[in-house]
Amino acid sequence: MSDCIFCKIIAGELPSKKVYEDEQIVAFHDIQPASPIHVLIIPKKHIASLADAGEEDWNMIGQIQRAAAQIARELEVEESGYRVITNIGANAGQIVHHLHYHLMAGARLSPLGVHN
Repeated sequence: MSDCIFCKIIAGELPSKKVYEDEQIVAFHDIQPASPIHVLIIPKKHIASLADAGEEDWNMIGQIQRAAAQIARELEVEESGYRVITNIGANAGQIVHHLHYHLMAGARLSPLGVHN
């Protein structure tokens, strides 16, 4: 997608600080981190959200979880703990409409919950 910031990062049109890349997935540091360590893990294929994933995408989506575990090991946060989360839709806080997972670590994270 020509206006998707993540597609531009994948295409090399925008810079990123990559921490992982394979044939289907790329991961890089978030430019506006919400925690001391905040990595975005995204498929190279443009998929707007989990709600838009096709049957052919589910193996790759599973590989994102494997990549998250590998990244956590490499960033040495596996023992202290980390969070992997995706937001789907406006009420969940999805801003960029390209499926992405947040790997957050480096400090005690607050519990998830509903904000009024």
